[in-house]
Formats: sequence, C-alpha cells, structure tokens
Amino acid sequence: MRKEPIRIQLPASKEQFRSLRAGDEVLLTGTLVTSRDMGHKLMVERHPEFLKPLLKGTVIYHCGPIVMEKEDGWKIISAGPTTSSREEPFQADVIAHYGIGGVIGKGGMGEKTSKAMVEHGAVYFHATGGAGALLAKRIIKVKDVHMLEEFGVPEAFWVLEVEDFPAVVTMDSIGGSLHRQILADSAARRQELLDL
Repeated sequence: MRKEPIRIQLPASKEQFRSLRAGDEVLLTGTLVTSRDMGHKLMVERHPEFLKPLLKGTVIYHCGPIVMEKEDGWKIISAGPTTSSREEPFQADVIAHYGIGGVIGKGGMGEKTSKAMVEHGAVYFHATGGAGALLAKRIIKVKDVHMLEEFGVPEAFWVLEVEDFPAVVTMDSIGGSLHRQILADSAARRQELLDL
C-alpha cells in the first residue's frame, strides 16, 4: 500500500531534513529560492550575505523559470527543473555555507554533494522534468527577486512561495541515493543480458 506524501513546511529544521530517506515522496510548502550556474558561482566566489537569511533551512531549486511581468507583480509561467549535475562543482560549498536543507533538480548529483549532504543534514529532491507548466501551478506567488538586472530572468534568484510542490527524495543525509542504486541495478541487468 502506497504511503501518503510527507508534508514539509519551509523553512524546516535540520532534524526534518535528516529524517527523510531516499524514496520518500514529499509535498513542499513555504519559501524556496531558484538558482542556476551564475548564482552558484556567485555564492561560492563572493558569499553574498543577503542570501543567508533567505536560504537557511529552506531549499534551492535548480530552475530557470519562464516569467511574465504583470501590473500586480511577477507571474511564473513555467518552472521545470534543470539538470543538477552542472552545479556539482559548487553545491557542497553552498550547502555548507548557507545552511540549506535541500536541493531540487533533476538527474541527481555527485559524490562531493552527497558527502556534504551527510555532513550538513541536507537532501536532494527530484522534480519531474518536462512538467514546468504544471509545477508552476504550485507557485502561489513571487515574493522577491535578486540579481535580475545582473543575471537576467533564468539565472536570477527568484524567491518563491509554493504550496504542495511535489518531489521525491532521491539522495538523503545518510548517503542513500536512488541514482546510484538505479545505475548499479541497470549495470547488473545489462550484464545478465550479455551473459545469456
């Protein structure tokens, strides 16, 4: 029998993130912040202090949203995950310095990030690729945006309020990784087929 998704209110405590295990389905409600290549490079090279209170206990979303400016503010039209492996050179340092509890993206991340997640009590959430318009419906509002003029729309830090944003924990804070498990299972199955 399939269990109900775990509901998490962001920001959350380290204990809540540490309690999650690879394979858990979650619904995230609260504040998360988007960041891609330029943002991660900035965070590692310059450590901007304005981001610390925004990121502590919350989640970075690897996402370059499609955004429309309206009379009453910004509206997110599409917000699908981008490939997380691009941030592997930076992510461990970001986790350590900013106290984030998790990362949302697609495709998983490497061993350096996994070690940082174990050390600092963070997790990786996999969001469904190709579902940007559907995921955008879970964004209640744009609370703020930083570095928009410097970075442009896709690379800016968008501070988003979300409700019941769906994701799956695929890397946890005890070293569990569905990505690693699937690779190992696939390699074993391939060898079985080759040996027939």
